[in-house]
Amino acid sequence: MSPSGSMMLGTARTIANGKAVFFEFLQIVETDSGIFYIARPKGETPTEFQLVSFQNNEVIFEQPAHDFPQRIIYRLDSPAHLFARIEGIENGTFRSVDYPMYKISYEGVK
Repeated sequence: MSPSGSMMLGTARTIANGKAVFFEFLQIVETDSGIFYIARPKGETPTEFQLVSFQNNEVIFEQPAHDFPQRIIYRLDSPAHLFARIEGIENGTFRSVDYPMYKISYEGVK
């Protein structure tokens, strides 16, 4: 959703073989303490990632104490392409997962 009232809201879901296998509720909020990305995967306890960088169409949120990921990155490559990445250390090994997203037209979709 577009920013309003010092907050943005979002949802995500992953479908495999016609079934939802993952979902997440997301918030970006501005508080007196800073800007935070709050993730609730599968509706579980929220995890707050603090904004640590915002430049050149890229934002980076971090939560070093989290198991995985410890970093969330969003980069707007063009008006039609948003790149997202989660990364961090898991079981002693660096790991990352990329989520390229493309804007599509919904004209004619029912």
